Amino acid sequence: MKKVLSICVLLMVSLNVFSQKTIVLAKNLIDGTGKVITSPAIVINENKIIAIDKKENASKYGKEYAIIDLGDYTILPGLIDAHVHPDNSSDDYQVGHLRASSSAKTLTGLKAVQDLLSAGWTALRVAGDEEVGYANLEIRNAINNGVFVGPHIYGAGHYLSVTGGGGDINFISYEQKIIPDGLIVDGPEEVRKAVRTEIKNGSDWIKILVTGAFMTTGDNPQNVHFSPEELKMAVEEAGRRDVPVMAHAHATEGIKQAVKAGVRSIEHGSYMDEEAIDLMVQHGTYLIPTLTIDLYFKEKLADSKALAKAIALANDSRAGMYEKLRLAVKKGLKIGVGTDFIGWPANYSAREFGELIKIGMTPMQAIQAGTIVNAQLLQKEKEIGSIEVGKFADIIAVKGDPLKDISELEKVKFVMIGGKVIKNEK
Repeated sequence: MKKVLSICVLLMVSLNVFSQKTIVLAKNLIDGTGKVITSPAIVINENKIIAIDKKENASKYGKEYAIIDLGDYTILPGLIDAHVHPDNSSDDYQVGHLRASSSAKTLTGLKAVQDLLSAGWTALRVAGDEEVGYANLEIRNAINNGVFVGPHIYGAGHYLSVTGGGGDINFISYEQKIIPDGLIVDGPEEVRKAVRTEIKNGSDWIKILVTGAFMTTGDNPQNVHFSPEELKMAVEEAGRRDVPVMAHAHATEGIKQAVKAGVRSIEHGSYMDEEAIDLMVQHGTYLIPTLTIDLYFKEKLADSKALAKAIALANDSRAGMYEKLRLAVKKGLKIGVGTDFIGWPANYSAREFGELIKIGMTPMQAIQAGTIVNAQLLQKEKEIGSIEVGKFADIIAVKGDPLKDISELEKVKFVMIGGKVIKNEK
């Protein structure tokens, strides 16, 4: 029995070593930097890209390299979603964490991120979640430690909210003592403590709900919730530990205050005006407009009572927001892909690219928004976001040409992360 086990182990090791040297061939490569390369050969050793060559030169690398020939497919960098909530699996996120334990949330989140990886999303930024513990950070740690296969995960365990804000629960009587999924903070010192607690427990981003929200009861997204002093404290305290801040902000004034405080990204930006756009451009602030979630609500959850407020507000604000987004594209604002994923089928997330084209991006710009631009937002552009020598071998492929039909990104056929093939439907 021991001999059989030893043979199996040796076979697994030998296969693993063999798979660490790979060459991926295809018809075209959209590399994330804006270039299209024909007949590429991507040479991979272990988890990194060591050369970008031509298909006809593949044989020169020797027989120790396994060849994956994707034929007429188009290769792209792995996609990056900069705004996800993997633990969310219901239409009423304010009570989801009351219905399921932290352990259940962890299992839900693990399944979600693995599904997203299979759909081509090789990196995710969690924007807080409906979870009282730190499920997504535990999932990240387990993936990083090799316990599970999954995407690169960055982000915040929770969102910071004022009392009565979007992270609080505002529809239960004051006599009931329940735990909201947000961290409730009032005043600069409570903000300081919350930032330190989040970082202690593994958050590599801080998420702050600067304004009211679309999906919550008892608050108005056009109200600014945090004071300039509180915002300043959040950014300064996080900055002491080299941790960036993402700001949920719908209201124009909230966007401006957050940008002036030094946040790295604005999430949503529903009611931004031209002055807010100019301020973001001036400060180098990223905008993650999260357009897919409105589509999902209207197409799949239009009858949800829990989402009635969100759907009504989206219907009222969408035309004005798209008008301002077109202006933002013209002004060169850095716009990344963020879907606000809340548990829908993983391939649905790529609808975001089509929405970016509707606001004036070219297909190439839209692809870059979900690859290199988001890598720069995450400050990980030396590791991910494009197919270049020295970066992780995070590679996807589609059958058609997404520069001609962006919906091809909803039908990813091949996925590799860190040199490991996760999916190959060729």
